[in-house]
Amino acid sequence: MPARVRGRRARLVGGGPVIEVQGLGKRFGALEAVQNLSFTVGDGEIFGLLGPNGAGKTTTVRMLAGLVVPSAGAARINGLRLGPDSRRIRAISGILTEAPGLHDKLTARQNLGYYGRLYGLTGATLRRAVDHYLGVVELSEMGDRRVAGFSKGMRQKVAIARALLHEPEVIYLDEPTSALDPSAAKNIRDFVSVLRDAGRSIVICTHNLDEAERLCDRIGIIRQTLIQVNSPAALRRYGRLATVHVQLAASDGEARRLLDALVPLPFVMGAREHEGTLQVEVRDPRRDNPELVATLVAHGARIVGVREEAATLEDVYLQMVGEIDGKDAA
Repeated sequence: MPARVRGRRARLVGGGPVIEVQGLGKRFGALEAVQNLSFTVGDGEIFGLLGPNGAGKTTTVRMLAGLVVPSAGAARINGLRLGPDSRRIRAISGILTEAPGLHDKLTARQNLGYYGRLYGLTGATLRRAVDHYLGVVELSEMGDRRVAGFSKGMRQKVAIARALLHEPEVIYLDEPTSALDPSAAKNIRDFVSVLRDAGRSIVICTHNLDEAERLCDRIGIIRQTLIQVNSPAALRRYGRLATVHVQLAASDGEARRLLDALVPLPFVMGAREHEGTLQVEVRDPRRDNPELVATLVAHGARIVGVREEAATLEDVYLQMVGEIDGKDAA
């Protein structure tokens, strides 16, 4: 998709997170769908809610978009309070549901026109918005065809255009690439990156680990409540040390000599040599690697390469969810 998304309008308030959530919860009768949820989303950030089906992801974004009333807690969206300001929140929010929910007998243009009027757009303003976003999602030539004949990917594009018509400050995408073929899924992922570059704050609900890692600046692993929130790289190091492999252009004996140079470094939790490569355990490679490399070079090391060995996001996700399941069963 071409990068022709309009830039974000002026923020309603200056500075601070665009989304602030504190202790948010939702009950449906005896079912507690979401409990004690707290997180923030920054300006121009992609925040992922990653969890299994039934974890509360969709309920969370529907609350934040002002479509479902919370049972507990509070939230602010671009300075507006959920509850008293929910009508204004809906006006600055765009939401893509897992099911596009389009009218099959209408054309793509008619669908967008219908929803645009619900957003308060009329006349020339509405026509320009419809034309613009049909172009953004590369459906200008298909705009006058009924969506009943559209593929899943094309319908998803129309639904994305619908979510953007009114130039929302915040965008919620619920399983945006669900059931799409690889090419269509890549187009959607590329488009989400374009939205971020245009300054939009985005919340993505997904159970797709690869998608979350590719797209999100930070990820919240959710199972009714948030288990952990961090960047993908930090999550991969959850509960464990990172191993940094330093490949040397030296003999095994030279590599063993360099182990002694690492002893004074306070961030080195352990180190060993294997076939001319140093395997160094540290807590934060991004922070520690520059000093690690500088120390080795100062002691005469000729470094061929440096790489981090980390757990996959899948490993960490399964570990965290398994820990919660174990507690629930206890």
